[in-house]
Amino acid sequence: MIKVAVYGQNYSKEITQQAVEKLIDVLIEKKAEIYVEAAFLETQFQQVKANAKIKTFDALDASFNLLISVGGDGTILRAITYVRDLNIPVVGINTGRLGFLATIQIDDIQSALTEIFNGAYKISERALLSVSTDPEHEDVVETHFALNEIAISRKNTTSMITIETHLDDEFLTTYWADGLILSTPTGSTGYSLSCGGPVIAPNAKNFVLTTIAPHNLSARPLVLPDSKTVTLRVDGREDQFLMSLDSRIVTLSNTTTVTVKKADFVIKMVELLDESFLATLRKKLLWGEDRRN
Repeated sequence: MIKVAVYGQNYSKEITQQAVEKLIDVLIEKKAEIYVEAAFLETQFQQVKANAKIKTFDALDASFNLLISVGGDGTILRAITYVRDLNIPVVGINTGRLGFLATIQIDDIQSALTEIFNGAYKISERALLSVSTDPEHEDVVETHFALNEIAISRKNTTSMITIETHLDDEFLTTYWADGLILSTPTGSTGYSLSCGGPVIAPNAKNFVLTTIAPHNLSARPLVLPDSKTVTLRVDGREDQFLMSLDSRIVTLSNTTTVTVKKADFVIKMVELLDESFLATLRKKLLWGEDRRN
């Protein structure tokens, strides 16, 4: 029997509840062992909460065969904090907006899960960023990785900050900006893209540094090998700055040194055989909408 975890955000909206209801029906039909994250289950329709075939989880272990995220890409970013280094494949049902990671639409739940349960899928291994701070910060020690990006930004000020940046032991530059993003290939279509960064294929062995509103007119996004260790030191008019790991935000002192490198594990994203990154780009970013095409 396949053991499946289902995760979503606690502020579930009606379309998400409808997706979960349909998903549960399909999983029962497939004779899966169903576990729904406890807080998420409480947001669902009564008929789902009362279903005796549903169990709950607060944490995952290696016995799970699949995690299904119901929501948008942000929901998947939160779901991986449960998956961590357990090598549990992740698939996303999209009830959000853009959906680069959550690619299965509600109407396709039945057909998509049939393919997955029949083994008709592929795995895309996604690199993560691992961060450490000196001195250590409790929240960073607990959850020290990010699938999309790690971003440094100003706090409680309209003034820019400076971010002294080293690659391995070599000084790169000091950025004068509102912040700096270090993105994975997966995250290249997120925050980095909106700040002018390049799109990077998910299987590329690169990271990208992208500034947020730089005051250095020559500052441009920098693609670098994912073997590099990036060290960041911040200064500014305020004594603190913000660091986000995907959607998780911590406040750090300006005396803190932030070190980022490639994590020693990957997240396994499930993709259907007819899916491709290029097709997703065309669909989500409207590439090919030029009338001459």
